[in-house]
Amino acid sequence: MSSTEVVLRNAASLAKEPLIDPSKSYADVTNDVCDPVERFPTKLWFKAFMVANIVMFIGLFCMGLTIATGIGQWGLNRTVGWAFDITNFVFWIGIGHAGTLISAILFLFRQKWRTSINRSAEAMTIFAVMTAAIFPLLHTGRQWLAAFWLFPYPNSRDLWVNFRSPLLWDVFAVSTYFTISLVFWYIGLIPDIASVRDRAKNKIRKTIYTILSLGWTGSARAWNHYETAYMLLAGLSTPLVLSVHSIVSFDFAVSILPGWHTTIFPPYFVAGAIFSGFAMVITLLLIAREVLPQLKSYIRHVHLENMCKVIMLTGLMVGYAYGTEFFVAWYSGNEYERFVFINRAFGPYGWSYWTMVTCNVLIPQLFWSKSIRRNLKAMFVITIFVNIGMWFERFVIIVTSLHRDFLPSSWSMFTPTWVEIGIMVGSFGLFFTLFLAFCRVLPMIAMAEVKSVIHGAKHEEAHK
Repeated sequence: MSSTEVVLRNAASLAKEPLIDPSKSYADVTNDVCDPVERFPTKLWFKAFMVANIVMFIGLFCMGLTIATGIGQWGLNRTVGWAFDITNFVFWIGIGHAGTLISAILFLFRQKWRTSINRSAEAMTIFAVMTAAIFPLLHTGRQWLAAFWLFPYPNSRDLWVNFRSPLLWDVFAVSTYFTISLVFWYIGLIPDIASVRDRAKNKIRKTIYTILSLGWTGSARAWNHYETAYMLLAGLSTPLVLSVHSIVSFDFAVSILPGWHTTIFPPYFVAGAIFSGFAMVITLLLIAREVLPQLKSYIRHVHLENMCKVIMLTGLMVGYAYGTEFFVAWYSGNEYERFVFINRAFGPYGWSYWTMVTCNVLIPQLFWSKSIRRNLKAMFVITIFVNIGMWFERFVIIVTSLHRDFLPSSWSMFTPTWVEIGIMVGSFGLFFTLFLAFCRVLPMIAMAEVKSVIHGAKHEEAHK
């Protein structure tokens, strides 16, 4: 082999992988993205949707039982007043972070690899926050009185919510995050909904998509307004990525409870949220690739590999935070703080702590290997472990800090009931049901943005 051939071969191996299949035309993109919306879904989609529905209805039954009979159906006690419900709330809020990060922050930094995955990530944010909202509502008990007693409206009883409580800050932060994310997601959908509207042959479908497209014409003026609005919403969404989970962490950090009263929680929670959110995006995209095979040309290894790198980075940040927590507890000289962290690692819930460390710190380091970052099966398994670990992280923070009180006579153990487990499992069923329904009725890839990178993909392919 000549030296010239060696140089050319090395250059080809170092060339960037195209973001989409270079053979695709603009018409191919429109046809492939609209195909799952216009055609009867695949058998694999039906199977996945039915499994998600069955799991969701199990959760709905357990939620109905809780509403009818009260949270005495749960395993809570006088010492452990928060457990599975708040663990699930913080977990699902964290899942929603990757959507805004991929859509808003990467858009502002002009990262083109986001184009095929941002729509799915945005939808994931909406569904995750909707799922998270269930748990505080269930935890309040007597939900039919919640609006009367909890909503801050003018009243003659002079009863108001405590505006200095981080629990109330949660309400405003999460509702603001959900509203901005929903508008951001929907604004991005409008041009693609108009494409589905123009292709619709059924009158009912055409009417529905006409209403949803808000009179989109595709004119230069419409695109100018669209791009301006999208940019402004991206700018509004960016600080929310940092603020929302920081405020969720204040639920714990502003207390005086050992194990919670720590200033590292806001950045620690944000890094963990991005960590778990990216893992869930990969999980969803891998499922979408299988149940909707038309999308394999757009959700490619390059997108998944880039997200694996983000998981690897945030996993290191989370591992650093775990170590910092122990150092701060030791350095503080506070015997109660030291006891909490020793009890986390070596107490009766030590198994959950080491599950967390294994799943969040050790397993993601496999992504240092490029062969694993390019292996879809390995990627799927690792992301599942990451989300298991992040769920246990919230469980460890909440339960192991509560079950050992200042008075040994108050010490107790928490054991979940089947109702709590059913609600937790059902929340996953609800989340996947919403996502699979979204894949079926709306374009899950931003056609206009994908078309903008076709020329670059063809150019890179030509220079290989």
